Amino acid sequence: MTPVEMIRTLYEYNDALNRRLWASIMTVSDEQFVQELDYSRGSLRDQALHITIAEGGWLRGLRGERNARRYNLDPADCPTPSAGRTAWEETAAELLAYVNGLSQEDLEETPSGMPGPRWQALMHLANHGTDHRAQILRILADYGAPTFEQDMIMHVWRR
Repeated sequence: MTPVEMIRTLYEYNDALNRRLWASIMTVSDEQFVQELDYSRGSLRDQALHITIAEGGWLRGLRGERNARRYNLDPADCPTPSAGRTAWEETAAELLAYVNGLSQEDLEETPSGMPGPRWQALMHLANHGTDHRAQILRILADYGAPTFEQDMIMHVWRR
C-alpha cells in the first residue's frame, strides 16, 4: 500500500466513524443536543461542531484558501441534531473528495502558510477527530445513546 492509499484509508475510516457518531447523535433529544456541559467543549452540539469546524478550516488551509483560519460555524445555526448533521455532511463530503484527489506528490508538498508537508496536517486532523469522537461517545453514553468502539483495525479488517 502506498502512502497516499494509507491516507485515503485513514480518511475512509474517519468518515465512516463520523457517520456512526452522527447516527448516535440523532437519537438524542434537541434539548440534550444543546445542553451545556462542564466537559471539554461544552454541549454535545459544540463538541460535534468543533470536529466539523476543524475539518473545514484545515481543508481550506490545505487548499491554500485565504482566511482559512477564520472558518467557523455559528452553533446557533444548528439547534438540532439534524441541523448539525447537515453542516457536518457538507464538510465531510468536501474533505473526502479532497483526500481522494491527492497524489503522492501532493502529500509531500508543504502548503503555503504551513511549516510541514500536507501529510502531517492530514494525520493530525484525523487524530484530532478520533480524540473528539471519544469525548462525544462519553457524552452519548451518559445520555443512554448507542456508542461503539473506534478501533481502526476493526474497520480495516471489515473492508
